[in-house]
Amino acid sequence: MVVNLDFKKREPIYEQIISEIERYIALGILKPKEQLPSVRMLAMDLGINPNTVKKAYDILEKKKVIETISTKGTFIAEKTDFVKEEKKNQFLEEMNSILLELEKLGFKKEEILKELKKES
Repeated sequence: MVVNLDFKKREPIYEQIISEIERYIALGILKPKEQLPSVRMLAMDLGINPNTVKKAYDILEKKKVIETISTKGTFIAEKTDFVKEEKKNQFLEEMNSILLELEKLGFKKEEILKELKKES
């Protein structure tokens, strides 16, 4: 598993780790019951403090995206269908926010859609 981190971003590293793992689940790259690297191993691979990885794993566990089984490791949870839907909703919220800002600048929805269609 390759976790891409951008140390120049304002987004905290632990949130970037969460986002990457959720993205891999949404894409079907990480599958239910698949084992994740240990906290120490991922921290070493990324060159970061293990506490940062631990924080990301703890949050993912609270969200029921992953589960830790004592003495066996950390695994993707059995039911992760909600992750893709959650990601979609997150991006739709961000898009709506951007659309509102563009409308405040005087752009019409039709103009914005026309520009988006040009890009794809």
